[in-house]
Amino acid sequence: MAEHNTTGRWGEDRAAEYLESRGYGIMARDWRAGRRDIDIVAHKDGTVAFVEVKTRRDTGFGAPEQAVDLRKVRSIAAAASAFIKLNRIDARVRFDIIAVTGSPGAGCAIDHIENAFVPPLQ
Repeated sequence: MAEHNTTGRWGEDRAAEYLESRGYGIMARDWRAGRRDIDIVAHKDGTVAFVEVKTRRDTGFGAPEQAVDLRKVRSIAAAASAFIKLNRIDARVRFDIIAVTGSPGAGCAIDHIENAFVPPLQ
C-alpha cells in the first residue's frame, strides 16, 4: 500500500476512535456508491453526520481541511444521498470534516469541524 494510503487509513482510524470516544455510533466506514465514497457515517443525538477525514503529516502544504474542494463536496453529497435513500434515513443530517495532523508513532492533533459545509443544490 502506498504511504499516503497508509497515512490516510491511520487518520481514518484515529477519527473513528475520536468520534466513538465522544459518544457517536459508527454506522459505516469507507462506504461506497459507485466511485463516490464517504469516509465515516456516524450518528449522535438524532443526527447523522457524513464525515470526510483528511490526514496530513504536517501543515506545510496547508491545513488538511483545505483539501475539501467543491468537487469533493459534490461527490460526498451524492454518496450521502444514496446512503440516505438505501438506508431509509429519516433524521437530521450534517456534513463534517475531521482534520488529522500527525503520523503513527508521533501522535496527532484532531480538529472536528461540525457542519463544515452545506452541499450546493445540483
